[in-house]
Amino acid sequence: MNTPLNKRFWKEVSVVRKDDGFAVFLDNRPLKTPTKAPLLAPTEALAEAIADEWRAVEEKIDPRTMHLTRCANATIDKVRNEHGAVAAMLAAYGATDLLCYRAESPESLAKRQQEAWDPLLEWLENTHGVVLNVTSGVMHIAQPEEGQEKLRRIVRDFDPWRMTALHDLVTISGSLVLALATVEGHLTPSASWELSRIDDKWQEEQWGTDDEARAAAEVKFQDYCKAARLLDLL
Repeated sequence: MNTPLNKRFWKEVSVVRKDDGFAVFLDNRPLKTPTKAPLLAPTEALAEAIADEWRAVEEKIDPRTMHLTRCANATIDKVRNEHGAVAAMLAAYGATDLLCYRAESPESLAKRQQEAWDPLLEWLENTHGVVLNVTSGVMHIAQPEEGQEKLRRIVRDFDPWRMTALHDLVTISGSLVLALATVEGHLTPSASWELSRIDDKWQEEQWGTDDEARAAAEVKFQDYCKAARLLDLL
């Protein structure tokens, strides 16, 4: 945020319909992004949710508590202008997806991964015709190019707002498959998150967990849910 906006200066927050979206006004001043572009949400629901973040400000603005505002800024200033590059980066996760790399040992962990992740790979094949190879260990395994091209097309078809949400789901979970399953309603955000943490959960069962690790995991989970909420508001 720019220095003049560090402290609350407005009394009322309102949403105004425009020809190309919904604007959020602080008194008579429309919100703008850091690059001074108009902050216009594609739906009234999203605009109202952004407005609620500004209504909640008491004295000082804390961007960390304004997730949807930050998403709007990122969408308008970056994703919209770099759509192709962002799409390529996210689609590349399909070549090294978390679900494709399984434990060599112990057998109990490998079995847990198989039971949890194989149904998602079957869903991907049945829904999108994409086959992903699976390996044990961390050595890279090549994926069929036909399937990778299908994944690239799927991701490229996301509009900038949905791609912003997809970005967080993919990068937090490490899995394009889990992110797509969440976006398409095959998995709830909570179920998707738990499937991304099979390895972590197993380690915790063996060695326990500390407060710092638990807190870090909770922050990631909350961010994951916020990405899913953005999708719901679009």
